[in-house]
Order: sequence, then structure tokens, then C-alpha cells
Amino acid sequence: MTQDTSKTAESGKNRALPGSDPFDLADDDCYRTWRERKLRACPGSARDLVVEIEGLDAVSAAEHDRISMRCRDANMAIYSIRGGAPESGDLRATLREFAATFGLRRIDSHLCAAEDGISALQAGENELSGGTEYIPYTDRPLSWHTDGYYNKPSEQVRAVILHCVRAAEAGGENALMDPEIAYIRLRDENPDFIAALMHHRAMTIPANQGDPRGTRPARPGPVFAVDPATGALHMRYTARARHIVWRDDPATRAAVDFLTGLLAGDGPLRFRLSPGQGLIANNVLHNRTGFSDNAEFDRARLLYRVRYLDRIAGTAPADFMKASDE
Repeated sequence: MTQDTSKTAESGKNRALPGSDPFDLADDDCYRTWRERKLRACPGSARDLVVEIEGLDAVSAAEHDRISMRCRDANMAIYSIRGGAPESGDLRATLREFAATFGLRRIDSHLCAAEDGISALQAGENELSGGTEYIPYTDRPLSWHTDGYYNKPSEQVRAVILHCVRAAEAGGENALMDPEIAYIRLRDENPDFIAALMHHRAMTIPANQGDPRGTRPARPGPVFAVDPATGALHMRYTARARHIVWRDDPATRAAVDFLTGLLAGDGPLRFRLSPGQGLIANNVLHNRTGFSDNAEFDRARLLYRVRYLDRIAGTAPADFMKASDE
């Protein structure tokens, strides 16, 4: 089975599920046990993910546990601050402190992030977004993807926080899918799909000549990989049709076609963040509809996004299986 190349093989000795791996195609019994429990815990709608909190800097132990539970079961949670939240000069720092309570500390400081590692997702010109070159900084629809799919193996994005400061006048809805659910649907359809998507050259992102920090080399890698230290599944994916090279073999083509149909179906969860709400997730599959906005830039849609190299604490398969036994 293809392993996550950001870890060494030696670290596999410390994995959380010794001798028992639900993502091992040769261990069908373990997969079936995990699958049954995973589907039982799967939320029926995005509203099942919502946890009300007093504030980002005033999360009670019970609220924290409810967020952690949803992230453990579904790889994501939506927090909702009671009464919404006014804009604050300390919001960015508070967001980072909130994330740290879930074990998220190593920020992915990418090209469009500010010095604090936070990206302000807003349509229009700004010095960090590269103008309108990058789709997240426009009002256009954003296709299915996981964040940082172009990163090198040692800097894969494991978790993301998306916090709504101001919503658009209309549109801007997200669709969400847990990568573990996508894995189950693919494996149930044909285990060969998983083998193909775990190939170390399943999806290649061509070199980027326009990066001001220097040419980014081509990034080949798997779609699905398993962290040998924790046993956690990681997904790297984009539905972009251009500037993506898929491995040219029948199993890969069939797997990608099946995944495309899955994401176009009624399985994904849908939610439009309101001010004071946010998504905390283990880099789940997501997209965004286009939106119309206020003509005044300082009243237009604004979301803060922070990407982490850490996974949310307590959400590995061993944690999930232990909790489901209790």
C-alpha cells in the first residue's frame, strides 16, 4: 500500500494501529469493521456538524469536546458564535489561539498568506492574492479540491480553518465531503480504484514558472496516502481540468471518473457560512459556488483561512475506533 512520503518508513514503527489498518487493501476484515462504524457516525446534513460556542476565546470544555467529537467522526465541524461576532483587531490572533487548542500550530505559510500565515479571502485586488489570478480571491465558482494539493510531500496541508467575517450578498455556499467517505465509496465500487489513486504518480501538478519565490517543480504524488505515524488517511485532489496530469492507465481514468460523479451527486454536505461561523477540518474535499457582493470593498465578503501542516488532535483512526467502542 502506498504510504505518505512526508514520513519515513522508520516512523511506521510508531503508527497508531499496529497490525490493523482499515486502509490496507489486504485487510478486509479491519476495513469492514471501520467502515460500518464510520458510516454509522456520518452526519446526515451539515447542520449536524454545527456546534454553538460562546466565542473563539471563550470555548468551554463541553463545547471543545463537541467540536473534537465531530472532527473525529466526520473530519470536520462548524462552530457558530452565539449572536455572531463583530470584527475585531484581535480576531486573527484569536483564531490562531483557538486553533492551537486543537493541536494546530504549524501553519502553511504559502504565497498568498500574510506574515501571520492567515489568508484574507476577498474578491478584488490586494498585494497578497496576486490580483485575480487565483480563483479563491475572486467571486467565481471554485471547483472541488483539497487545499495545498500542489505542496511538496513534506508540507502537505493536514487541516484548515475557514472563518467568516462577512458573508456575500448572495451565493458563496460551500459543499463538503469527508475524504474517508469518498474512500469508502471508491473502495466499495472497485478496490482497484484505491490502488490506482494510491500510486505515487497518480496525479501530477506541473511546474509553476510564475511563482515569485522561484520556479515550483512538478509535484507528482498519490491522491490517497496513509500517514505511517498515525494511520490517518490524507487526500490530495483537484477537479481542475487544466494544468493537471493524471497517470494514463485505465484504472486511474475510471477512478477519477467515478470520483467526479460522486462529487456531482447528492452525497456532499452543503453549508453557507454566516458571520461568526467557521469550518475546522482535516482538509476535507470542498468547493464554493460563485457569489455576488457588495460594491463597497470594506463591506464585501471576507473569510479568513488558515492552513496547517498538523492534523486535528485526537482524530486518527485509532481515536475513532476507541471512541466507537465506548
